[in-house]
Amino acid sequence: RSTPKGAASFDVHATPAVTVHVIHSPATKPTIDSRWPLDPDIEVVVTIDVTSRTVDDNQVKISYYNREGNELAVAWLYLTCVDVSLDVDVSRTGRVKSKGKDKAKWTWGPDGQGAVLLVNCDRDSPGAGGPDSGQADVRTPADLQDMSLMLLRTQGPSAIFAEYQVVLHVPESDADKVRVFHAVRGDSPTYYKPVLGPDKLSYVLDRAGHGDSTFYVEGLAFPDRGFSGLVSFSASLLEVPHKDSPGTPIFTDTVVFRVAPWIMTPNTQQPLEVFVCSIKQGSDSNEAFLEGLRALLRKANCKLTVCSEQESRSDRWIQDELEFGYVEAPHKSFPVVFDSPRNRGLKDFAFKKILGPDFGYVTREPPGKSVTSLDSFGNLDVSPPVTVRGKEYPLGRILIGSPLPW
Repeated sequence: RSTPKGAASFDVHATPAVTVHVIHSPATKPTIDSRWPLDPDIEVVVTIDVTSRTVDDNQVKISYYNREGNELAVAWLYLTCVDVSLDVDVSRTGRVKSKGKDKAKWTWGPDGQGAVLLVNCDRDSPGAGGPDSGQADVRTPADLQDMSLMLLRTQGPSAIFAEYQVVLHVPESDADKVRVFHAVRGDSPTYYKPVLGPDKLSYVLDRAGHGDSTFYVEGLAFPDRGFSGLVSFSASLLEVPHKDSPGTPIFTDTVVFRVAPWIMTPNTQQPLEVFVCSIKQGSDSNEAFLEGLRALLRKANCKLTVCSEQESRSDRWIQDELEFGYVEAPHKSFPVVFDSPRNRGLKDFAFKKILGPDFGYVTREPPGKSVTSLDSFGNLDVSPPVTVRGKEYPLGRILIGSPLPW
């Protein structure tokens, strides 16, 4: 649009922070004085790696020449470089590093990449009803340790961010699986403001351009049927022509988390704690069994938790009610009890007596079907690590029975 009539060639010069790339075919060459022919196949690309201190502090000068080599006109391109980057623990080291590559990709394995998110299913807050994921606020600093860190970096002249918005957003399909808190720092203690989640899809950053904004992300749902565990977040720089008009995205940076699955542990593992029911009444008393178990666990230096007959409502089959596993991310791991849907006398034991700080809880109910004996967890087990037909299963294989002949 700036090319004057009669122009045959041009040259490009820029301020030091700007790098100029001239893309051309091998047959096209510049002249001795670094002038390029005005060829439709030639493309000029400019990049900047240094954040601007002031608006328009970088310039590109394009000079146009006629066939005789006389300068016909000069065009100036004014550039302002801003830095907008959404960062998470892509390399799984437990730390967030800036400028990670392929942040929107997630791959499995020791050499894989992509951030990991925990379901915040323990109860760090004393007196809270259920798991912390059911609370839309942060009630204790310990709660933050179960969340994953996400940093939004915005740098550049404040005048730019007065005219443009930086918006953090989550897809509607992912919003009910996660919650995000913004660490708002001021004169008073840090306030953790809920900004994204099941009821909020976007959040406009108030003080963009002032460095890093810290966010804490918690998972609300385990990978399950219909949910792979992948969730994404994006930060967009929007041009907003008028206050009431929707912004136009100029740039978007996206990161992906995978919610860590519940991992079941085999009974061949070294025990940490043994749970058992006590039945004292009648001919079915298990007092002799408990006496022998106590002696064994003293030798094994293992904790014993006894569920009284009143707590179990005379339901002795604790193996049918509970299954233990854990969740793990690079920065945190904790055990999680899986509560069976059999729901007999021990129905409330796991929720009332096991759920607590750094001990999570999860349960499932069969959709629209009555519970049978096959839903008891005596019918659920996992093998130790095993190799089958040359394929390795480092976490073992889950074994569950089913009614014959299926």
